[in-house]
Amino acid sequence: MIEPAGRQRILGQALFVALFLAILFWRLLPLAPGRIGWPGPDLALCLVLVWVLRRPEQVPVLTIAALFLIEDILLMRPIGLGAALAVIGTEAARKREQRWRELPFMVEWLRVAMLLALMMVANRVLLAIFFLPLPPLGQVILQFIATVAAYPLVAGLAGWALGLPRGRVERDTRHR
Repeated sequence: MIEPAGRQRILGQALFVALFLAILFWRLLPLAPGRIGWPGPDLALCLVLVWVLRRPEQVPVLTIAALFLIEDILLMRPIGLGAALAVIGTEAARKREQRWRELPFMVEWLRVAMLLALMMVANRVLLAIFFLPLPPLGQVILQFIATVAAYPLVAGLAGWALGLPRGRVERDTRHR
């Protein structure tokens, strides 16, 4: 029989995967074919950063890598680049989540914005190094702004609807 802490971790991971796949499905829908509009926020990246900073034990690194690899393949991006950057970014956040937890949300938001900026610059630099087509800089900047603006909304919804508030986290310390 699964212990309550283990069951909570498995249910949280299943909910995270389901939400990530729902966001990916939404991105694949042809909602306005032929019309190129403003780039929207990267909600999947917001979701994973919120979840890693709220419940790091529920999102193992292999799950993040697999989901972002699937996203790279389905969105026809360079395979593995987005996954590698997401893993590096989330692991940097995971390493610091204990210190970020005690700080006000505005500081967390600023740090996440800096992390997102570093991830987007690294993506652009790596695309340029390997002579891959670069998206227009204006669109990258607009997506960055939209993603940073969406982070508090995703964090608020995660805290309110999914039960992932900021603050103290119950951890299963027997398996460490």
